Amino acid sequence: MSFCEKLRMIRTNNNLSQEMLADKLYISRQTVSKWESGLSYPEIDKLIAISDMFNVSIDYLLKDTPVESVVSENLDRLVIQFLGSTNKLQDLSEQLIHIMEDGKIDAEEKLQLESIIISLDQISENINSTRNAIVKSCQGEDKETVFAKN
Repeated sequence: MSFCEKLRMIRTNNNLSQEMLADKLYISRQTVSKWESGLSYPEIDKLIAISDMFNVSIDYLLKDTPVESVVSENLDRLVIQFLGSTNKLQDLSEQLIHIMEDGKIDAEEKLQLESIIISLDQISENINSTRNAIVKSCQGEDKETVFAKN
């Protein structure tokens, strides 16, 4: 899979038009179109921005890789994110135990609880996206598309 194919796949899987991606990168839509048609490549600063925006490596973007490798790399990324979520849950559990030790919740602890709730929401989203990717892959959908969303 070439750079232009990967960029188009990542952009569309993230529900971005060429115009929307161009706006985020402070470039013209025509420039994105040239990248996706293989007529040109982005400058290094734009590659870095694309890498950061879609949470993919520059190696992934630039190296021509077989579809199986793309699926495998994205599945690995999902598993790592999931494992990171489980570690975060351990930390949050310890924070909750500490807050509840004295049986009272003061103002500082209320702020801590709000932060914990936000973290739990993020973890929940991460777990749901991993779950959805696995379910879709088990249903025989195009694995390339399923995992490129994450």
